[in-house]
Parts: sequence; structure tokens; C-alpha cells
Amino acid sequence: MAWLKKRKLSYQFHDYRVAGITATKLHDWISREGLEKILNKKSTTWRSLSPAEQARAATPDGAVKLMLEHHTLIKRPVVEKGTILIVGTDEKRYDAEL
Repeated sequence: MAWLKKRKLSYQFHDYRVAGITATKLHDWISREGLEKILNKKSTTWRSLSPAEQARAATPDGAVKLMLEHHTLIKRPVVEKGTILIVGTDEKRYDAEL
């Protein structure tokens, strides 16, 4: 958000941990960026899951169900502008695409 504010770009913040997110939106992001890019396997939440729970994330459907149960498994930030989707902090892509 600081990057956007510094460049005086308008944005709408959506806290999916509070406001939620749909399975459709997660499937869309996965189809565009790939499961490994969307699912945060470095999070504390991921490490706290049992091996059986982690195994559920082997498929997009299973990963989406898991991310709906544990929103902190979704990598942040996710920036969407039209057809542009940028996952994670990537200032070079921000500069080039936003």
C-alpha cells in the first residue's frame, strides 16, 4: 500500500481475512498464476498443519478448500488491476505493469 500511496495510485483494499474470499476467486488466481504462487507454504499456518492437512493442498480444489479454512495460507499482497495479477511484493512488476 505504501508503494501505491507514494505514486498516488488509487486502490481498494480488501482484507480477505476479515471480509472473506470466494472459491471462484481463488481458482481464478490459481489458473492465472499457478498454485505454488498463491498458496503460502512458508507461513506459520502451513507449518502448523498436519501432514494429512498439507496433503490436501496437492490439487487446486483441495488447496482452495484449505485456503478458505485458513486465509493466512493465501500469499499477500495480491494486486489486481484489470487483467493484471501480481502476487507478492514485486516492485519491478509494479513499476512495469501498474
